[in-house]
Amino acid sequence: MISFNVPPLVGTELDYVKKAIENHKICGDGPFTKECNAWLENRFGAQKVLLTTSGTTALEMAALICDLEPGDEVILPSFTFSSTATAFVLAGAKLVFVDVRPDTMNIDETKIEAAITDKTKVICAMHYAGVACEMDTIMDIARRHGLKVVEDAAQGVMSTYKGKALGTIGDFGCFSFHETKNYSMGEGGALLIRDPEYNERAEILREKGTNRAKFFRGQVDKYTWVDYGSSYLPSEMNAAYLYAQLLEADRINNDRLASWNAYYEAFAPLEQAGKVELPALPEGCVHNAHMFWLKLHDLEERTAFIQHLKDNGVLAVFHYIPLHSAPAGLKFGVFSGEDVYTTRESERLVRLPLYYGLTEEDRNTVIRSVLSFWK
Repeated sequence: MISFNVPPLVGTELDYVKKAIENHKICGDGPFTKECNAWLENRFGAQKVLLTTSGTTALEMAALICDLEPGDEVILPSFTFSSTATAFVLAGAKLVFVDVRPDTMNIDETKIEAAITDKTKVICAMHYAGVACEMDTIMDIARRHGLKVVEDAAQGVMSTYKGKALGTIGDFGCFSFHETKNYSMGEGGALLIRDPEYNERAEILREKGTNRAKFFRGQVDKYTWVDYGSSYLPSEMNAAYLYAQLLEADRINNDRLASWNAYYEAFAPLEQAGKVELPALPEGCVHNAHMFWLKLHDLEERTAFIQHLKDNGVLAVFHYIPLHSAPAGLKFGVFSGEDVYTTRESERLVRLPLYYGLTEEDRNTVIRSVLSFWK
């Protein structure tokens, strides 16, 4: 069976993990954590990056720094992972879901303004499959209404929008380094901060509510508990594992893009024949080949298609069940406007195997299996 995902492995990870152990510093914020932070800042032009235990906790930190209070509202897409929503629920906010664009499955920027009320505080833009939301429009709306923008760029490491790295455009950006992502530390993530005025608050949150980071920089002679917070620091061993992959970021990215492009070229005739729909890449968007999806005609055809691929030794999977229809979504949120595309499109979408190191032989097997469904 050709797996849907295989966690990335470049071959030097254990060397760096061993070095972390030899440093006698395996808790958070050691040399490898700092190396990862610096690499991400330099590569993506980010003002400040803090490695976290997950993309989820990066989102939680962003939500807390936005100073949300019970009754405040956050606008977000329903077609996303639960973490996008739970981070804001934990901060006390009410969720306001809006429809997606069918071409990218990203939040429909034209539906956001109608969902804004006097209680709205944040717009959360999730960049699906590493393809950017229409950030110019979203940032303009936020500016005019005095709102914060949080980018859920969990899938967007190495992607750009009009030359800007995803995660660096909004007030806060959140990466994920889960095993399903392009670059992995098993479980991990990062918070990106645009405005330096939030740096100290983020450090305190991340260090259990203490000003420990200032102490280690020599800015205070002792550290103490100054605010609420939690432990959002990943282990040095996890950071060392990730650092090995960041040093090979371009090799991983190019490898994934080769598979993505091969799929697109092979399936373009299917789209032209009206059999499937392929991902769209709006002008100004450079993606990272995080995933390759197809849309079938309906749920029934998709179910048969997934079974067909499984019978041919290929594991393909669907994706999110829209959050607004989930028990927690009904409890914590509302859908603004009409659900024209979210549910319908989610029932048609299927994802094909795509990971670093996918062999040409396996990739061709996937292509043949897909094409044979219509023979």
